[in-house]
Amino acid sequence: MTSRAASVAAGSPSRIGDVLTLAKVRVNSLVVATAAGGYLMASPPPRAIVPIVAACLGTGLVAAGAAAVNQIAERDIDRLMIRTQHRPVADRRLGTAEAAAIAAVLTIAGLFILWTRFGALAAGVALATWLLYAFAYTPLKRVTSLSTIVGAVPGALPPLIGWAAARGSLADPGAWVIFLLGFVWQMPHILAVGWMYRDDYARSGLPLLAVVDATGAMSGRQSVVWSAVLVPVSLLPAAIHLCGLGYVIGAFVLGVAQFAVAVVFARDRSRANARLLFYATLTYLPLLWLLMIATRL
Repeated sequence: MTSRAASVAAGSPSRIGDVLTLAKVRVNSLVVATAAGGYLMASPPPRAIVPIVAACLGTGLVAAGAAAVNQIAERDIDRLMIRTQHRPVADRRLGTAEAAAIAAVLTIAGLFILWTRFGALAAGVALATWLLYAFAYTPLKRVTSLSTIVGAVPGALPPLIGWAAARGSLADPGAWVIFLLGFVWQMPHILAVGWMYRDDYARSGLPLLAVVDATGAMSGRQSVVWSAVLVPVSLLPAAIHLCGLGYVIGAFVLGVAQFAVAVVFARDRSRANARLLFYATLTYLPLLWLLMIATRL
C-alpha cells in the first residue's frame, strides 16, 4: 500500500489538520510554555496578560515556521520512518512550495509580533532560534550524532525570548541559568526518544547515537550523566537568589526522581524503560517551571 493510499484508508486529514501538523503544534506547545515561563521569571508581579500572550504567540509562530522548514528539508527521511511518513509534505498532501509559503508566513508573523511589541532583542533571539534549528540542527542530523547537542541550543532558547520580551535585556544571570537548565534537560529527553524510535531512525539512515551505538550502552550512560548534571544545574535559580527554599527542596526531589529513572533505563535498555524516561522528562520540566514561578523571589 502506498503512503497516500494508507493515508486515505486511515481517513484523509483536513487541510487545517495538515497545517497544524506542519507547525508541530503539540510539540511546540512546550516551546510556548517555556517562553511564558521565561517571561514570568523575568517580570515580578503584577503582570499584564496581554504582553504574555503576545510573547507566547510570537514565539509559537516562529517555532511553527521552523518546524515547517524542518519537514520540508526532511521529507525524504520522513517517508522512510513509520511515525513520520504521513506528515503532509512527506505524504505529498502539501507541496514544498506551498509548505515553504506557510513557513514564511508563520515565521514573519511571529517575528513581526515580537519586534513591534517587544523590540529587536526578543525578535533577534527568536530569529537565532529559527536559524539554528532549521539550518544548523536539521542538516547536521544527516551527518553526526553530535547534532543532538547542537539541537539542544535552539531548544533551550525560547525562555530567553520570553525573558527578553519582559526585560529588553539578557544581562541578568537568571536568563542564562534558565537557558542552561533547558539545555541540560533536553539531553536525557532526546536520548530517550532516540532509543524508543531507533529502528525508525536506522531505517532513515540518520546517524543518531541510538543507531550508531547498537547496544544502547552509551545512550544509557549519557542519560545517567546528563540527569545527574541536571540536579545541581536545577538548583542554580536558588543559588542566584531567583527562587526560594521551597524551590530547592522541590527541584532536588524532582531531579533525584528523574535520575533514578535514567538509572533504570541504563541498566535495562528496553523500549518500555526508554518510554518511562521520556515521560519522566516530560513530567519533570513543567513541574520545575511551576516551582520556579511559584517560589520566585
